[in-house]
Amino acid sequence: MNLTEIYLIALTIIFAVPWLVWRIFRTDHWAPLVVVQIVGGILLGPGVLGAVFPDYYAFVFRPDVITALNGVAWWAVMLFVWIAGIELDLSQAWKHRGETGLTAGLALGMPLIAGTLAAAVILQFPGWRGPNGAYWQALLGIGMACAVTALPILVLLIEKLGILRERLGQRILRYASLDDVAIWGVLALILLDWERIGRQGMFLAGFAAAAWSVRWLMARLPEADRWPVGLIWLAICGLAADWSGLHFMVGAFLAGVVLDAHWFGQKAMDRFRDVVLLTIMPVFFLSTGLRTQWEGGGLAVFGVAALLLAAAVGGKLLGVHIAGRLLGWSRTEARLIGWLLQTKALIMIIFANILLDKQVITPTTFTALLLMAVGSTMLTTPLATPLLKRLGDRVKAEA
Repeated sequence: MNLTEIYLIALTIIFAVPWLVWRIFRTDHWAPLVVVQIVGGILLGPGVLGAVFPDYYAFVFRPDVITALNGVAWWAVMLFVWIAGIELDLSQAWKHRGETGLTAGLALGMPLIAGTLAAAVILQFPGWRGPNGAYWQALLGIGMACAVTALPILVLLIEKLGILRERLGQRILRYASLDDVAIWGVLALILLDWERIGRQGMFLAGFAAAAWSVRWLMARLPEADRWPVGLIWLAICGLAADWSGLHFMVGAFLAGVVLDAHWFGQKAMDRFRDVVLLTIMPVFFLSTGLRTQWEGGGLAVFGVAALLLAAAVGGKLLGVHIAGRLLGWSRTEARLIGWLLQTKALIMIIFANILLDKQVITPTTFTALLLMAVGSTMLTTPLATPLLKRLGDRVKAEA
C-alpha cells in the first residue's frame, strides 16, 4: 500500500474508534467526546497498541505517516490556542477584580503549591526531569500543570450543564480567564532562554508594535476579511515566537489574545471552535498519544499520576473553599466551583507538550501528566452535576 492509503487508514482509526466508543457506551456524562479522543490517543500509542500489536502498529503508524499527521496536529493546536486567546475576555474580570482576583489566585495558587511539593518528591528520582530542564523549571512546570484549568473545555462543559450564559457560569469563566493568563505567563518564564534573551526581547518588542497595527487594521476590515487576515497573523506570530526560542504555541496564544472576539462574531467563533475540535484536533490527540512512554514502569507512571491527581484536585478544592469562606459562599457553591475548575484536558496537555518539546520533562513524566489531566477532567461532570442540582433546589426554596 502507498503512503496516501496508509495515511487514510490512520485517519479512519483516529476518527472512528473514539466516536464509536463515545456513542455506543454513552460516555458523555463522565467522559465527553474530547476526553474519549484523548484517551483514544493514549491507547493508539506505542505503550498500548504498539505493545499488543507491534506489527500492525509499525505498519500503520510508520515514521512518514506520523510526520504527515504531526503537520496537521501542529496547525490544529495553533488554531485551538488562537481561539482560546481570542475568547479570553478580561474586561469582566477587571470589573469584578476583587472577587475574581481572590478566587482565581487561590484556585491557582493552592494546587500550584501542592503540585510543586509533589514534583519535589518525584524529581528526587531519576527519569522524570528532562535533559535540557533545570530543576526549578521542571519543578515549576509540573506544579503549574497541576494548577491549570482548561478554559475552552470548561466552556463546553458548563454549556452542557446549561449555565454558560447564567451569572454563575460567567463568574466561573472569569476565574478561569485569569488563571489562563497566569499559565501562559509562567510558561514564558520557564521557557526564558538566557542565550536567546536578545531574540526574545526583539520578539516581544516587535509583537507589541505589530499587535497595535493589526488591531488598527482589523477594526477597519469587513468581517469576511478578518478571518484570513487573522490566520496570516497567527502563522506569523507562531513563526516569530518559535524563532525567538519561546514556542509556536505561545505565539499562537498571543496572536489571539490581542484580538477582540466581537470582530468575528460569537456564533461564528462558536462554530469555528466546534469545527476545529471535530475535524483536526483528534489528530493532535493521536499525536499526543504517540508521545506517551512507560519507561519508568507502568506502576511507577500510574503512581506518579495518582500523586499529581491528588495534588491537583485537593489543591484546587482547598483553594476555592478558602475563597468561598472569605467571600461568604455556601459550602455547596464552593464545592461546585471547585469541581468545575478541575477541567484540565486540552490546555494542560498543550502545556505539557511544550515542556516535552523543550525537554524540560521526560516522556515518562509527560505520560503521568496526561493521565492526571484525563482523570481530573473525567471527575468534573459526575461530581459537579449533583452539586448544581442541589444548589438550584436551594435557590428555588429560598425564592
